[in-house]
Amino acid sequence: MGVELTALHWIYVVFIGLIIGFMVKRRDTTLISILGIFLISITATSSLTGSVSSIFNSFIYAITELLPTILVISIIVAMSRVLTSTGINDVMISPFSKFIRTPGLAYWTIGILMMIISWFFWPSPAVALMGAVLLPVAIRVGLPALGVAMAMNLFGHGIALSGDFIIQAAPKLTADAAGLPVSEVINASIPLVFVMGLVTTIAAFYFLKRDLKSGKLNESTGLTVNPVKTSSDQELKLLSSKQKRFFALFIPVMFAMDVTAMSMFNLQGGDATALIGGTSVLILLLITMVSHKNKGLEKTTSYMIDGFQFGFKVFGPVIPIAAFFYLGDSGFAKIIGEFLPKTSHGIVNDLGVALASVVPLSKEVGAITLTTVGAITGLDGSGFSGISLAGSVANIFGTAIGAGAATLTALGQISAIWVGGGTLVPWALIPAAAICGVDPFELARRNIKPVFIGLVVTTIVAIFLI
Repeated sequence: MGVELTALHWIYVVFIGLIIGFMVKRRDTTLISILGIFLISITATSSLTGSVSSIFNSFIYAITELLPTILVISIIVAMSRVLTSTGINDVMISPFSKFIRTPGLAYWTIGILMMIISWFFWPSPAVALMGAVLLPVAIRVGLPALGVAMAMNLFGHGIALSGDFIIQAAPKLTADAAGLPVSEVINASIPLVFVMGLVTTIAAFYFLKRDLKSGKLNESTGLTVNPVKTSSDQELKLLSSKQKRFFALFIPVMFAMDVTAMSMFNLQGGDATALIGGTSVLILLLITMVSHKNKGLEKTTSYMIDGFQFGFKVFGPVIPIAAFFYLGDSGFAKIIGEFLPKTSHGIVNDLGVALASVVPLSKEVGAITLTTVGAITGLDGSGFSGISLAGSVANIFGTAIGAGAATLTALGQISAIWVGGGTLVPWALIPAAAICGVDPFELARRNIKPVFIGLVVTTIVAIFLI
């Protein structure tokens, strides 16, 4: 179980602490992230030129990893621009505005719908579907964009992804590593997933209501670029009322067909996101050509430019910090080279193994350790890369304790995905932040307290279930 920790591991830990500290203090982390990349690289290679080059290479790696997300969000925003400018958006949201009348209803309705869709198709395509339609409704009834992002984020990337009851990719990975049947891990995870989900979303809603009442949180809090733009009277007259009603019905039908295709052809994750993105491009082209007629060719390009400007403006501050954290996993070898010990499974996983090897064995310590190991491995922003390690550690603790292997496995899975799958690590929660036009770092800060409370309560419940 032992693992060799080197200076690279300790530098990484120090800079994780610095980055978290700067985020808490609401200071920018770009300089710290770049310095961390440079120090890790020069420690590993002893080459000044290679270390300087690794900064640029790490940016390329981060952009490559994030590009599908940047692209689909840019396209969704471009489509939302044309819907808003032509007035179709107003027609689409009018049925929802009759039902969603308060910020509370908006928060819970968006969250629960997000959770249900994410169970079947994972959160990224669900964010694209939900944000384009329900964000304007929520804002109109007084729920700030940051509150909408929190709801989509906590219910989708939190509850739905951490349980993964339908697709079962997460429990399959953890169950295999723990040497347990998938069904056993899923059954053990059900109470923990719902405890974590209820505690976290209720805590988040409480803090949201409190800050709305005190004025600490308002419509402008956390905004970077607001994707919901107002339109001039001339733009709103581009289509007739009949055309607006047609497209207001046509667009949901197109996305409903996407959902059907996802189900029929078993499209998940990136494939599902690509289908949503391609459909959005076709909708953008069709509406632009019908509404702008002879100027449609030029306006298509204009809308696309708006979308890409928005996408890269939102992702710009995230790329350096993502580049640093990618060094904690497979990105290290691709960016810097094979300079870790041959027994290493990546800096983040090594740290998790080292922690698990030095703690005493009991059900209380086991539960706390699995939560901590899961959280540490989630820091790479994937959520999935470290859950195999969580399964392995759970197997060791479960064997030593003589019970609770499935519960410990589920706990490690939940912790890793809530931290790394998209509720705390800023570049992992980019989809929800970008669709809502809010600062991902501000969204991460808003999530920290509810998620921490949820993890503490869930860990305590797990101790009693072991």
